[in-house]
Formats: sequence, C-alpha cells, structure tokens
Amino acid sequence: MSTKRILLTGGGGMVGRNLLEHPGIGDFEVLAPRSKELDLRDYRAVLAYFERYEPDFVIHAAGKVGGIQANIREPVDFLRDNLDMGRNVVSAAQAVGVPRLINLGSSCMYPRSHTGSLSEDMVLTGELEPTNEGYALAKIVTARLCDYISRENKQLQYKTLIPCNIFGRFDKFDPAHSHLLPAIIHKLHTAKNNGDRSVEIWGDGEARREFMYGGDLADALMHAINHFDSLPDYMNIGLGDDHSINDYYRAAAVVMGYEGAFEHDLTKPVGMARKLVSIERQTSWGWKPRHSLQEGIEKTYSYYLEHQQ
Repeated sequence: MSTKRILLTGGGGMVGRNLLEHPGIGDFEVLAPRSKELDLRDYRAVLAYFERYEPDFVIHAAGKVGGIQANIREPVDFLRDNLDMGRNVVSAAQAVGVPRLINLGSSCMYPRSHTGSLSEDMVLTGELEPTNEGYALAKIVTARLCDYISRENKQLQYKTLIPCNIFGRFDKFDPAHSHLLPAIIHKLHTAKNNGDRSVEIWGDGEARREFMYGGDLADALMHAINHFDSLPDYMNIGLGDDHSINDYYRAAAVVMGYEGAFEHDLTKPVGMARKLVSIERQTSWGWKPRHSLQEGIEKTYSYYLEHQQ
C-alpha cells in the first residue's frame, strides 16, 4: 500500500515544523492545516476536511502543550483540548476509512512512581503524575481509541508513538509555556545578558529527565512512514538514557558560556522523580537518534538567538 497524501496535524508546532523541514518529507504530498484553517476541536469541521481531501495517511502531532507551570495553571484546557483534538482526528479518520495513522502520545502517560525504564505495556498500570494528569489522561484515551479501532477493523492500522521529552528548533522559550530545556536556555541567556551571578533551579535538581532533539523525532516519524508495516502498535521513541536537571543546567551553561552559580528553591514542585523510556522495541525496529545532547543544545540555542531577540 503506497502513501501519497499525508495529513499532518500540528504542522505549526515544534514536532510538525521539524517534520516539514526533514528532507524525506518532500517525497509526499503533505496537508498541514494551521488552527485558523481547521479547528481540530470541532468534529464537524474535521470530518468535512477529511471528506474533502481524502488523505491516505495521518500523523496526529497537534496538541496543547506546555511545561509544569502551564499544566498546573490550566488543567481543564490541557485535558479538554487534547482529548477533543485526539478524539476528533482519530474518529474522522475512521469515518472516512483512512487506512494508516500515527498518533503521538507522551511519556506523561506512564505511572509516576516507577524509577526504572518505562516499557509500553506499563500504560494504565499506576497513578499518573498530578502536575500533568489532565494532559496524560487525554493522551491515554486517544491512544486507546486508536488501539480499539484497529482491533475492530484490521484494515485500519492506527498506531501510537510515545516520545520522550523533546526540545529543539521551533520550541517555545517563554517560561509561562516552555518545557525544561528551552526554559533553561531562556533563563541562562537572560542571566548572562544581565550579568546575574546565579540562576534559580526548582527543587534540588536531582530529578532525572530524558530529552531528545526534535530533529531526531522527525527522523523517527519519517522512518515510521516508510516502514509502517513493521512498526509496533505502541512504541517509545527515545535515547534510552537520562540526565538530572542539574546536568541539563550545566550542559546548557557550557554551550552558552554562562559562568554563574546555581541556587535551588526547595519549595517549588519538580514533577516525577524520573521519566526514562525503554527503547527495546525501537532498537529491534531498527532506528536510533543521531544528535548528542550538546549538539541538540547548540542547534536549539542558535535558533533561539535567531528568532527570540
């Protein structure tokens, strides 16, 4: 079965924009409507779009995303918007008979208390992290909907990729909306420009996170498009190793030339103690990321300097 026309949701977001600049995407006709053209929260509009353009492959990368501050501040929107978008896109694809779909999940779907690597069969086996529970619930429901549809109709193969934390070009750097690494880059850049002698870190900085460069996720998606039949129904995309929050601050400081100290605010929330995905399925499938942490930070900081001034 050949793929000719791909519908990409979230084409204006970080993941979507990285995919759109991947050299391999030029082999396909890609529809990437922005939110002004298509409100994914409106099922009738989504269904009409699918009926009009008849895509034969869907990549659902759209979502309301943000860091710990945004998730704590807006739990209703993170649950409702992501649930509506996921349900509408997947249901419309089913309604018109789109044969193949890739849904992007999140490592937030995994239980909060597990300190080892997180395997795909662990979804719904434990309590979720409260600080982003709404977002996680929406991602779980969408993934399960994909799974159920494929069980009922073998002609519709809807699969879920679960990336680790992603950073990179086209990221959000505003602290009110950003994830850890872009927030660190913004914070260190500001401190360096202001001549600040120290930078604050929430908590003790010992919580561990796995961050992969966004260009590598785009490459994984391209590999998934071209090798869809061998793609597992659920599969993590990640590095297989992680670093402490303190490590990320130190690595970014080296790249950015910040020489100040770090101070810890132990009154602030830090989220899950560790979130590391298992990459056994990914390795067996035959894909691995290309960028080191330093390379990813260098490219992201270059983008920040070009676009955030």
